[in-house]
Amino acid sequence: MASENDNDVEMNEEENGSTSKPKRQVYLPGDEMEDGEQLVCDESAYHLYHQAQTDSPCLSFDILSDHLGENREEYPHTCYMAAGSQTDGIKTNKIIVMKMSNLNETKKKDDDDDSDDDDDEDDDPELETATVKHDGCVNRIRVSILGEKNVAATWSEKGKVYIWDLTRPINALNSSDVMGEYTRTQESPQPIHVFKGHKTEGYALDWSKLSPGKLLSGDCKKDIHLWTPTASGWDVSKQPFSGHTDSVEDIQWSPTEDNVFASCSVDKSIRVWDSRSAPKTACMLTTRKAHDSDINVIHWNKNDPFIVSGGDEGTIKVWDLRQFQHGKPAALFKHHKSAITSVEWHPTDCSVFAASGEDNQITLWDLAVERDGDNSQEPDIPPQLLFIHQGQTEIKELHWHSQIPGVIISTAISGFNVFRTISV
Repeated sequence: MASENDNDVEMNEEENGSTSKPKRQVYLPGDEMEDGEQLVCDESAYHLYHQAQTDSPCLSFDILSDHLGENREEYPHTCYMAAGSQTDGIKTNKIIVMKMSNLNETKKKDDDDDSDDDDDEDDDPELETATVKHDGCVNRIRVSILGEKNVAATWSEKGKVYIWDLTRPINALNSSDVMGEYTRTQESPQPIHVFKGHKTEGYALDWSKLSPGKLLSGDCKKDIHLWTPTASGWDVSKQPFSGHTDSVEDIQWSPTEDNVFASCSVDKSIRVWDSRSAPKTACMLTTRKAHDSDINVIHWNKNDPFIVSGGDEGTIKVWDLRQFQHGKPAALFKHHKSAITSVEWHPTDCSVFAASGEDNQITLWDLAVERDGDNSQEPDIPPQLLFIHQGQTEIKELHWHSQIPGVIISTAISGFNVFRTISV
């Protein structure tokens, strides 16, 4: 963000009669602003930046894999997502399957060009949606590929976990004829599996990347259940993994070891488990006071033995699993002013991760950056902090798009952002 001071605008009375541009300066969250100053987005800091809104707030979403290719660099981009609504009252909640298309590169305006030539309707992004009725608010949604199908798991506020086949709504987004039939019949797909064995609602949910169909769900009563795919559906463990003493907030399968997963909790601990062991003895590693408050989110690095975690106190920590039992993080960052709501490593760059917080910031970090000898660097800004993205209210989740390098999608009360910065 840049701040633009209206009081600094002066008329230039040189022969050309031009008007000087407002002075701009970099704004850091927490900086005081003078009367007449306002925040404006510095579009030159983005390769891509778009906003989107749905008719209901969606506080959890996931990115669907598609067949449009890997490592896509050519504009315009298209991406598919599945989000879950959180609507109170008489309105029906739903899964919203989305297709965002015509996502063009951000145009770099010439400072001397005040024309509106770039307001071409052909350049406007497009959003198409197909909905699936859902019983209760969607606490969390996670998607996976099972065979040739895109499937989604959802945690309902009513204490149930559902599995959905998203084939029909995705087909509707790709064909106007199918969409017409889908809309006309109003026959919402039914879940292909429902688990009612949790004692209460929850948020923790993760599909295995190494064993398609294998799922974990954790609830607010500290229990974790393992789902194993069968020929007719899923076999869900009757005996939960126990070890946490409070609500399980997030779960992550190891990206390299088929039977290993990690979990974090309101009890301030991070635990690493072996799913092959008996549930009561499956916990292999524990850091009991990993944070000073509730641990909201974790994410497992795909290439290195690192887990990044975010807590209610606004702290981000990176844990080296080779030193996990010592209880000391490999890195600690205190920039956010409120609770961390989402953390995720970059899909291919193992030193880069993104985080979001209740302070309405998304931050990009690079562990490979070290402070140099230049004393001109802001002392309160960690050298690893690459970028600060703002503009959303109450940010809840972010995800990197694994098929479009550098692109992040985030959701908040105020809607979705799709962006790629010049930093990554």
